[in-house]
Amino acid sequence: MEIKFVHLLKWIISMHLIHRGIVNKKYTENLLKSFNKSFEKGYGIETDIHVTKDNQFICFHDFTLQRTFKKNLSIKNLNYSKIEEISTKFNKPIPLLKDLLKSSKNKYSLHIEIKPTFTKSLLKKLLKETSKFKRCVFISFKHKNIYNLLKIKKDTKVGLSFSPPVSIKKIIKKSNNKNINCLILDKSYLKNKNIQNLKIEKYYYTIKTKQEFKRYNRNNNLIFENL
Repeated sequence: MEIKFVHLLKWIISMHLIHRGIVNKKYTENLLKSFNKSFEKGYGIETDIHVTKDNQFICFHDFTLQRTFKKNLSIKNLNYSKIEEISTKFNKPIPLLKDLLKSSKNKYSLHIEIKPTFTKSLLKKLLKETSKFKRCVFISFKHKNIYNLLKIKKDTKVGLSFSPPVSIKKIIKKSNNKNINCLILDKSYLKNKNIQNLKIEKYYYTIKTKQEFKRYNRNNNLIFENL
């Protein structure tokens, strides 16, 4: 019985992802050590990516350095060396996607959210960079990214992201595409029976409290904040 329980626990954990990695007094969002700590706990990662001026993919949430580093500089206008310099001074070194991939060791699920709209050449570069890592799923609110990825490589694992006020009808329609592997949905859609009945893998995000996690974690895949 104990062995079966351990296997069940591992299965349950594998269905959930930590948004931006472990975050507390010791760890800051989207740092390599935060990701590694998440892996130690047995969780996969959902991280956002941007591309720098010199075409390097980085794990970072925002379009600018304003919120985290108090510098009104856009990611797309900076080379990675400059971003690395600034972030390291604040003791919050922004990692490259390739660093996260290496740390995952092909053991943990990585949901990689493409924040801006990437050109097809950048998407090809992204696919090449991640080609050896089979647990990557590319997701985006900018669905053009996803459809273009599929045009480049039809069997790419992808998901479409949605937030209110997108209608249930639109979500259902887009979910009918057989090449889409999963839906990434705001938790507000959890209560909708039509969404719950869709025969496609679903992940619900903005799970920020222990109460919400306990309420939803048994029957749903969650992208949750560090709790």
